[in-house]
Amino acid sequence: MTETKPYDSAEHLDSDEAIAEYLAAAIEEGDAALFRHALGVVARARGMTQIAREAGLSRESLYRALSDEGNPSLDTALRVLGALNIRLTATVAPG
Repeated sequence: MTETKPYDSAEHLDSDEAIAEYLAAAIEEGDAALFRHALGVVARARGMTQIAREAGLSRESLYRALSDEGNPSLDTALRVLGALNIRLTATVAPG
């Protein structure tokens, strides 16, 4: 019998570049829930306590905002991105 374990994307986000690519792919999908989930995975990969501290948020409010039921404000998302050293940019969509 083959033994399996749950896949956790956070285990593979070990560089700033990997994190940026992961978040960019989530944004490309155009799904706010997917982006929120990806932001949560990245925050978990870096350490929720550290990200919360650097973003100026409580750990509990960060967990709540990035949970499946959460709906983080743009301010919260930008604070988390800043704590991750990720910059959100805008470009013209093709087509």
